[in-house]
Amino acid sequence: MREGLFIRRNLEKWKKYQYMRSTDPDEIASEFTELVDDLGYAKSFYPQSKVTQYLNGLASESYLGIFSNKKEETSRIYRFWRSELPLVVRRHHRKILFSFLIFVGFAIFSAFSAAHDESFIRGVLGNGYVEMTEDNIAKGDPFGVYKNDNQLHMFLKIALHNVTIAFVIFVAGLLASLGTVWLLFRNGVMLGAFQYYFFTKGLGLKSILVIWIHGTMEISAIIIAGAAGLILGNSLLFPGTYTRLTSVKAGAKDGLKLMIGLVPIFIAAAFLEGFVTRYAQMPAWLSIMILAASLTFIIWYFVLYPIRLQNSVTKSPGQTFMLESYED
Repeated sequence: MREGLFIRRNLEKWKKYQYMRSTDPDEIASEFTELVDDLGYAKSFYPQSKVTQYLNGLASESYLGIFSNKKEETSRIYRFWRSELPLVVRRHHRKILFSFLIFVGFAIFSAFSAAHDESFIRGVLGNGYVEMTEDNIAKGDPFGVYKNDNQLHMFLKIALHNVTIAFVIFVAGLLASLGTVWLLFRNGVMLGAFQYYFFTKGLGLKSILVIWIHGTMEISAIIIAGAAGLILGNSLLFPGTYTRLTSVKAGAKDGLKLMIGLVPIFIAAAFLEGFVTRYAQMPAWLSIMILAASLTFIIWYFVLYPIRLQNSVTKSPGQTFMLESYED
């Protein structure tokens, strides 16, 4: 059989196994058996083809699903963070990149606009916030806004607020992705104006060392929430060979997994903002350490680890041997 015909005959089935995976152990085992059969055929007749690599990865994921202990809730949670979420992240790395470029692009646009229009910052941040900040600067405490509330109350309020905003960004993807893009635009413009304001006051570096203690995780999570919204919107706009409803369900499932993964990130960011950022006079080395640790975690878990995990699933000789042994 020609490779093209082989793919056409089985593509719908493979997509179903990839995006609409069953949670029933018997069905998962049946799916795995069919995938191994298809993988064996592909390795025999198209050993160097990308479809063979694709099937190997798909079968490996199915294998992990069979032999995970689904009866143990702790095991299920561990598997979600260890493999399920990172593989979803990897599958949508391009959308995360698009969300990042949209957000950063609008932030740069905002800073450029602020540099050429003195009224721009007040128009974006509001007169009340600007005047309050200028009063704090005059008092010698430019970041006093982070001390205006009880630590625990501030932590809880910020966590709830940020999680809510993120889910709104995600759900806005149903508006043909335009809702998500609009909210990324608004948040990017606010960040650009906010950061540029402190640079105009000679507090640019200090603002980075203070505000980005919590901002590194918070902004990263907002960008990833934007990617979840784009996943949802694209599943509506481009269903491919699926029905639109099936496509949206698959997009919503992947997007929701990303959003669940972001909740601890928002909680950690809110904790830093409520309990740590208020200490604006902390040593620079300590602030840099917190910033570096936050950025390292984000890059590792959402960029490097998903790539490494996918490569180990699709190309690892051990995984391939495991599949070949099962087939035999």
